[in-house]
Amino acid sequence: MYSGTNVDKYSFRNDYSESAHPKIIEAVLKLAYETNTPYGMDKHSEAAANIIRELCGKPEAEIAFTGGGTATNVLAISAFLRNSYEAVICAETGHINVHETGSIEYAGRKTITIPVGVDGKLTPELIDPVYRAFESEHMVVPKLVYISQSTELGTIYSKAELTALSEYCHKNGLKLFVDGARLGSALMAETNDVTLKDLGALCDGFYLGGTKNGLLFGEALVFTDPEIADHIRWFIKQKGFMIAKGFIVGAMFEEALKTGLYFDIAKYENESAARIVEAIKQAGFKLYTEFQTNQIFVLLPAELGQELSDTYGCFIQDRLPDGNWAVRIVTSCGTTEDAIADISAWFIKKACAGIVKSYIGK
Repeated sequence: MYSGTNVDKYSFRNDYSESAHPKIIEAVLKLAYETNTPYGMDKHSEAAANIIRELCGKPEAEIAFTGGGTATNVLAISAFLRNSYEAVICAETGHINVHETGSIEYAGRKTITIPVGVDGKLTPELIDPVYRAFESEHMVVPKLVYISQSTELGTIYSKAELTALSEYCHKNGLKLFVDGARLGSALMAETNDVTLKDLGALCDGFYLGGTKNGLLFGEALVFTDPEIADHIRWFIKQKGFMIAKGFIVGAMFEEALKTGLYFDIAKYENESAARIVEAIKQAGFKLYTEFQTNQIFVLLPAELGQELSDTYGCFIQDRLPDGNWAVRIVTSCGTTEDAIADISAWFIKKACAGIVKSYIGK
């Protein structure tokens, strides 16, 4: 497994290896000797919250600024599932199922997983038979559907798909929550037709990810359901996720949103990824799943997959039965022109080496 210690080139492992966008760091530096109210009750957090309320068309929405994605998911799901016998439905590839070390279960809630295709997306048709299987007091009660935008495989839900999920959930007494760790990238995808106002109208809660979109850290959790938002600060404090210097997260979101920097960063990440995808296709390699955001999944023979991972720190998503590996490449606000050119050249070089090897073999 990649340890992050042997990479002498730019790392494409994730979109939070750099500290933050320079403008975000400048905003934090301005706080050096500024006195603020602690625990997220400051002027910067309120200003950022008001911008978010306006962007999502929900003036009464409750906004909570948190430190990271796992904490945000635990807080949100705990708020939605008030009884220990209630459960959350998610894709088998969902972050809360794969990469959060059982945090939801540790919080006392069961995760019900559903196998999905390579697009990583849930549909009403996939959810319905699973939902209806939990029918007696001998089972947990599904009360929440969790999805990610973008998904763990870099794909995005269209407005039609999100609307169908919303209608199904609310018809069947379920709440809908969207993990937005990479929401910025999803919103700025060329194929995207979902707006923040759509999320505000169709979902009971979602969050804008900052950690993976150019901030030092932090997420902005949005509750559009006032009943669920009730006593959210008690949940935050009890679970140990209340940040004393919460004004730092508030100030970062204020800076990112008031100027549009949040969306500029996401657009840059996507455009950087698109250039690498172009090189991958020119070299003749195939993608594992549809490219839409700042996550690229390329199919490579195991030997090349390992080399790509060792050279650029890329995460190995899957080892397929046919011997190919699905390897993830992620761009960030810190992805440089040189880094894009370097990894693009790697694919071209490997393609050329393969052609020569094939020719000599004949």
